Amino acid sequence: MQSGFYIGDMFCQPHFFQLPLDYQNPEGKRIQIFAREVVARGQENSELPWLVYLQGGPGFPSPRPEAESGWLKRALKDYRVLLLDQRGTGQSTPVHAQTLAGLTAQQQADYLCHFRADNIVRDAEAIRDALGLRQWSLLGQSFGGFCALHYLSFYPDSLTSAFVTGGIPPIAGHADEVYRATYRRVLDKNAAFFKRFPAAQALCNRIADHLLTHDVFLPNGQRFTVEQFQLIGINLGRGGGDLALYYQLESAFVEVNGQPELSYSFLNAMLAEQSYQTNPIYAILHESIYCQQQASGWSAHRVRDEYPQCHYQPGQDFCFTGEMVYPWMFEQLDTLKPLREAAAILAEKADWPMLYDASQLAVNKVPLAAAVYVEDMYVEFDYSRDTLAGIPNSKAWMTNEFEHNGLRADGERILDTLIRFSLDIQDQFQG
Repeated sequence: MQSGFYIGDMFCQPHFFQLPLDYQNPEGKRIQIFAREVVARGQENSELPWLVYLQGGPGFPSPRPEAESGWLKRALKDYRVLLLDQRGTGQSTPVHAQTLAGLTAQQQADYLCHFRADNIVRDAEAIRDALGLRQWSLLGQSFGGFCALHYLSFYPDSLTSAFVTGGIPPIAGHADEVYRATYRRVLDKNAAFFKRFPAAQALCNRIADHLLTHDVFLPNGQRFTVEQFQLIGINLGRGGGDLALYYQLESAFVEVNGQPELSYSFLNAMLAEQSYQTNPIYAILHESIYCQQQASGWSAHRVRDEYPQCHYQPGQDFCFTGEMVYPWMFEQLDTLKPLREAAAILAEKADWPMLYDASQLAVNKVPLAAAVYVEDMYVEFDYSRDTLAGIPNSKAWMTNEFEHNGLRADGERILDTLIRFSLDIQDQFQG
């Protein structure tokens, strides 16, 4: 075990676990799972209850604490926190094109199918057992909330409470339904963005037309296309993301020898926006988070045809897309190209295991407190509300005060509210 260290009044202790890649074959290949324990100074040896943080994504590591602030500051008043790097991320046997090199496409697909919420939760259960804990609580942000509902479905006895922010999923249905709702929400966000910044529409049209008529390359040598430019609309679902996006557009062009060119700073910013490049799980398994005994069949790509305004043509107004994955990304984005065939195999995989147990959720006894964002561009509000209606001992804070990144924007207040909700649920249950 690596030695721990202090950050101000927080003590951080790394933990490494060797766990099965495939829990159906526990004697087979093992992977490393990393988690960082964080506790307030003076509480290092105390018997505090544990809170596991489940990061959004899929495909992103747990946050690296830098200060006792935000949701973590509130959590440390009551809990010993475990920041889990979900399998394939951070220090948990990371998945990149590099680490998958040398495998055939089928081998890559067979490997990657073990990186969904079900196995993330199995890892958490193995860690709980290794730490000698009977129960603990969860905080799931976005996709972390999807993992939390899997936990509630299959391992409720391991939980004392669950807190979810912007991450209550639909527990049935097809990914197509999700993306129809998401496209509608994205179009709403586009309308609000272009209304707030009247100059943005002409700027976006000009950038798109320039990309159609010129060969433009990002700093990594990758050709930059209109479709890639549309992807940065993902920022419209984050509080403050629309303003940051507009400022990027303002400085998009520079004049070189009397001719307009897209500036290096703008192109470098566009490359930095392509988190799929460094976090390929986010692209490869994104649609599978909605799949239970069915294939996605590149759902977002197919459903996009129902919204022709999302296909840019010269002479029409430009429109951003959002948190969608498309097969062309594996042809255009450099670090995804080696995974193109594996992604195609997984898009057609129809035997994904069930992620949720509606019958178990219908008799839930674990206090579930959720922050549900009415205007969430990533997780559709109506689906979240419908799911919660079928889960007893749940209480939701339904608000349009925050966007999807509410936990980052005001995490201390949000977690404090959810902790109070959870105590209310316990009081009612005991009463």
